[in-house]
Amino acid sequence: MSLAGEELERYARHVVLREVGGPGQAKIRAARVLVIGAGGLGAPVIQYLAAAGVGVIGIVDDDVVSLSNLQRQVIHGTPDLGRPKVESAADAVGRLNPHVRIEQHATRITTQNAAALVAAYDLVVDGSDNFDTRYAVSDACFRAGRPLVTGALGTFDASLTTIRAHERGPDGTPNPTYRCLFPAPPPPGAIPACAEAGVLGALAGVVGSLMALEILREIVGFGEGLVGRLLMIDARGMRFETLQYEWDPENPLSGSGAG
Repeated sequence: MSLAGEELERYARHVVLREVGGPGQAKIRAARVLVIGAGGLGAPVIQYLAAAGVGVIGIVDDDVVSLSNLQRQVIHGTPDLGRPKVESAADAVGRLNPHVRIEQHATRITTQNAAALVAAYDLVVDGSDNFDTRYAVSDACFRAGRPLVTGALGTFDASLTTIRAHERGPDGTPNPTYRCLFPAPPPPGAIPACAEAGVLGALAGVVGSLMALEILREIVGFGEGLVGRLLMIDARGMRFETLQYEWDPENPLSGSGAG
């Protein structure tokens, strides 16, 4: 798959990068990426993946654009109020890069539909805001053998990591699953909803951009990924820290008791 003409000029700043080049850009164009959520995290993810030239981007979201979204969900605009987010995001991508195909999934991810949605793509990005969705997506990625970049956003803090639980590390030990990192969801009410606690809008842009960067690194294959590492961001102190985590032999997906 070669680049020529307008596409070569569009992606010129990637092509001249030694770590990407023409072959890497061709991998990006051939990739199919599923983005869970077109909200605070999904918005910058979709924009940067589209700008980078990812060939097919699937977007899963069952919500419509509301006025309170626009403080951070920058892929949508005031004229989009009341529109399904998948439609608004698809139109924004069309304006940004006509070479990218958007597949709209105006639905909510559940344990019933996650497997079919995930299996249709090469990589998955999860920008959802609840543990039920994160577990459903990460479990489906494990069973389908798909890499997953997952992020979470708080008021002034955030985190992200990459899950390749279907593979093993250099020492032969299975890579950790999402359930190795978070064996159980927090108690109800322990984490207040965004509408109650608030969120710093620009932080969503930072984290979503990092998630897009991690997906592009996974596609092209350069640098040290975030498998087994949780990147934590503190916007109050402008601190970035990394926590190491490992495979838990008691996890229900790949642990010793897994069926």
